[in-house]
Amino acid sequence: MRLLVPSVLLGLLLTACHRPNAGTPDAPRKAVFILLDGIPADVIERVPTPFIDAMAKDGGYARAHVGGELGGKTETPTISAPGYMSLLTSTWANKHNVWNNDNQKPNYDYWSIFRIVETADARKQTAIFSTWLDNRTVLLGEGKPQAGGLTLDYAFDGFERDTVRFPHDRAKQYILAIDQHVTNEAARYIAAEGPDLSWVYLEYTDDVAHANGDGDRFDVAVQRADSMVGRIYAAVQQRERRGERWMVVVTTDHGRDAVTGRGHGGKSARERTTWIATNQRDLTARFTRGEAAIVDIAPSILRFLRIEASPAVAAQMEGVSFLSRD
Repeated sequence: MRLLVPSVLLGLLLTACHRPNAGTPDAPRKAVFILLDGIPADVIERVPTPFIDAMAKDGGYARAHVGGELGGKTETPTISAPGYMSLLTSTWANKHNVWNNDNQKPNYDYWSIFRIVETADARKQTAIFSTWLDNRTVLLGEGKPQAGGLTLDYAFDGFERDTVRFPHDRAKQYILAIDQHVTNEAARYIAAEGPDLSWVYLEYTDDVAHANGDGDRFDVAVQRADSMVGRIYAAVQQRERRGERWMVVVTTDHGRDAVTGRGHGGKSARERTTWIATNQRDLTARFTRGEAAIVDIAPSILRFLRIEASPAVAAQMEGVSFLSRD
């Protein structure tokens, strides 16, 4: 089943194929990372995703991995919240202490990228657009003293708790509606305000896969997510035309089981194999060979933003930048 691209989105795609001047080397630098939940690398490579493809044509795409070292102390479950926390802190679960999606007890001694950025320069504007409230309130620990009292400048989340505006249904169509709502606001806010660091989290692809496994319904959900990426990337390009330099990263948090595509959480190659797409061109051999990990994303964004974590915080990070230069 092939999802037709509406003419409006096709226009965005044509824009994405012609990246504007991204500013001078000394132009303001900003970054956004987008996490599309639970899409294995083989699916993102097989299903038509013209918007992600156009962005990767500007920069690069490669397979990556989650889950730490198999059999080692860093081995981490291929589950959503541990994956998000590995991205945010550039550490594995043995450090950040998030092992599942429920009853999380994050170890905030391992700083998130948002805390690093806000501490380095309080003038930096930060934002989150998320279909899961816990990303901000639990994983980032906004407002918690043990998380440094982090406060984001803008948050657009919590809609999964609004059962009047988004009545819950067994097919999880309300999650798709929230993803679209979150995407629209992310695109609007980025175009209008240009925050320095933003996180966009979209959930629906994972819900569809849990219910249906591999197949047409999952493929269509992936194409819908791709269209949402296109709207956000178009907003970034609007900012670039104003002379700013932007780094965009699109990734996922885990793959799926090889038998049905419904489950994840184990140690199989398909569950551990993910992917990273970015608009950045100067990429290391580690990235292009498919050896990068989810923990490499935060150090890469920090390098692009020209922000250094303190020596104590940096010493705990497991990842390395996949940018060959900034």
